[in-house]
Amino acid sequence: MRIIHLPYTCIQNFISMKNYLLIFALSLIIGNVLAQSPASQGVSAISAKLLFIDYGMPNNVDNLDITNGLEIGYTRHFSRFVGLTVPLKVGVANISGVQDNVNIVSLDALLRLQYFKEQARLVPYVFGGAGYVSERFESGNLQIPVGLGLDIRVGRNSYVNLQGEYRLSQEDLRKNMQLGLGFVYRLGKNDADRDGVSDALDKCPNIPGVAALGGCPDADGDGIADADDKCPDQAGSKMTNGCPDTDGDGLADKDDDCPEVAGTMNGCPDTDGDGLADNIDQCPEEKGVVALSGCPDDDNDGVANRNDDCPTEAGPAENKGCPITDRDGDGIDDVDDACPDQAGSATAKGCPDRDNDGVADASDRCPDDYGKFEGCPDTDGDGLVDPDDTCPRLAGPVSNKGCPEVKKEDQALLITAMRSVKFETGKTTLRSESYAILDQVVDIMNRYAGYSLAIAGHTDDVGSDKINLDLSEGRAKACYDYLVSKGIDAVRMTYKGYGETQPVASNKSTKGRSLNRRVEFNLYVK
Repeated sequence: MRIIHLPYTCIQNFISMKNYLLIFALSLIIGNVLAQSPASQGVSAISAKLLFIDYGMPNNVDNLDITNGLEIGYTRHFSRFVGLTVPLKVGVANISGVQDNVNIVSLDALLRLQYFKEQARLVPYVFGGAGYVSERFESGNLQIPVGLGLDIRVGRNSYVNLQGEYRLSQEDLRKNMQLGLGFVYRLGKNDADRDGVSDALDKCPNIPGVAALGGCPDADGDGIADADDKCPDQAGSKMTNGCPDTDGDGLADKDDDCPEVAGTMNGCPDTDGDGLADNIDQCPEEKGVVALSGCPDDDNDGVANRNDDCPTEAGPAENKGCPITDRDGDGIDDVDDACPDQAGSATAKGCPDRDNDGVADASDRCPDDYGKFEGCPDTDGDGLVDPDDTCPRLAGPVSNKGCPEVKKEDQALLITAMRSVKFETGKTTLRSESYAILDQVVDIMNRYAGYSLAIAGHTDDVGSDKINLDLSEGRAKACYDYLVSKGIDAVRMTYKGYGETQPVASNKSTKGRSLNRRVEFNLYVK
């Protein structure tokens, strides 16, 4: 077998060419992928720069001169933020350990990140990527460039460019720094919003839109540009300035009081044709008057038929639409007359009031006596009306039914009378010395006209029970008869005998039996 030995230079040139092709192919692939993105509407640019190349500082080598180079590049901007740059550089490098300057050629693929605004004068960016550097077309190395730059607008599509980059390499002493100063020119028509309509023809050059509307947006897709669309987020018609009109009455829903029912009155119908739209017409099926919310008023009295108790007879609203009458002829209108069929007085709201105290007879407890307390008088002014006052002409507390309290001295006299009234032994005959004390009881009865008197007779236990019971009742009646003879009304008094059943002392002694023989006088208010 014959072995062919290729020169080392040929092998190196082959490897260099292979790496260039690899970098170029990679650039094409990345560019094609980004270009296929639905969001990409790219712009291209070409550039040329003067390079200042330093292989000394990055490798900690002193006294190496800075050399120069030239760069031409192509950039594809896929959006305001992302682009791909492919720069081709030729230059001279001053490399430590190499006797003469080295001619270098490089090809890079760089991903560029920027913040681009169409009218901005300054466009800053950063970049990074990969590249291959050939030295004298004999050898080469892969390098990783990273850096930042600034485009400064000087014309419509023209920029001055400043760029700095740091390049890493897998080969010793091949790290380097490059500074570039150059010129960038953007190709093609300006389209700031990337909507495919050139700025010269774009009515909205900074907002993406549709070509049919001169490059202006149409968010709701109704064929009306958002700037002219009163409802840019809701599809509508030109007649309603881009707003929806659900009922098709020519009035946009937002201005239509009845958006789902066609009408001519602010978009609402007027079914009864009375000039009031159905949505505010309280009687939409009956033609009426506007002043009554669209309801009819047949008698023209200002009260709608539905609220008029007399819809065919005119009458005031306060009388529910009925005419005012006075059936009982007492001068008080029936509407104000509590008793419209009985003549009465104005003070009693048209009802009868015999005593003219302002309280209608039907509610007057004393219809024939003038009074201001439920129609009754309070003659003695003690706060208790006469019908409830046992002593209507003598003032007294309510707790005592309107009668004055019995004075202590009068109570004492009644107790004295109990012991002082005397009878013939074993009889019911009053002894004469009893008259004086009984006359004092008469005086008390006259002074306390509202009081009644209970007369109770009692005996000791000498004799039989029946005899004692009869004797005690006879003696009580004797006192009763005496008081009646002195003018005391019998109706105000009662009498009863209790015999020996209610002793107040022991019957075993003479004194006790004497105390038990008594007649009690008890005043009370019915």
